[in-house]
Amino acid sequence: MSKFLITGLGNIGSEYADTRHNIGFMVLDYLAAEAGIAFASGRYADVAEMKYKGKTLILIKPTTYMNLSGKAVNYWLQHEKISTENSLVIVDELALPLGKIRLGPKGSDGGHNGLKHIQETLNTSQYPRLRFGIGNTFNKGHQVDYVLGKWTTEERTILNERIKIAGDAIKAFVFAGLQRSMNSYNAS
Repeated sequence: MSKFLITGLGNIGSEYADTRHNIGFMVLDYLAAEAGIAFASGRYADVAEMKYKGKTLILIKPTTYMNLSGKAVNYWLQHEKISTENSLVIVDELALPLGKIRLGPKGSDGGHNGLKHIQETLNTSQYPRLRFGIGNTFNKGHQVDYVLGKWTTEERTILNERIKIAGDAIKAFVFAGLQRSMNSYNAS
């Protein structure tokens, strides 16, 4: 049976809950709720395990804070003996419109501190990721406030549907592979 590590990036603590930077946590919370499973406290992360069509998904929400996400990803890849090809990192993306998703096999960190630390820790940028668009409707110099800001009422109206689509894309990645899931979901 093949195993996959699915990492949702975010920051722990109530002050970060429901912020744009925590979309990775929100997507994994959706998957866990849909599967009827709960997260438990583990090393460097809150962890849940779900099955999907004969595959095992280890879901992790790093508890290291965003800037040290690589510690959790590296530990769980080794602990579960999972290759980076069977790993997927869900991350917020300013360069994409709200709710747009992009699956990819690799890439730069794009200035994202979570991705930067993962890349430094794994010593590679060759790991699959799902970038979830959070838009970029902020004034110059206010990027941090925007990223760490709460979702607006307008944003919430499309968020739940797009989180479900991201969840479907993760299942497609696990079951059909990265290329086929990219073909299906990068256009949506």
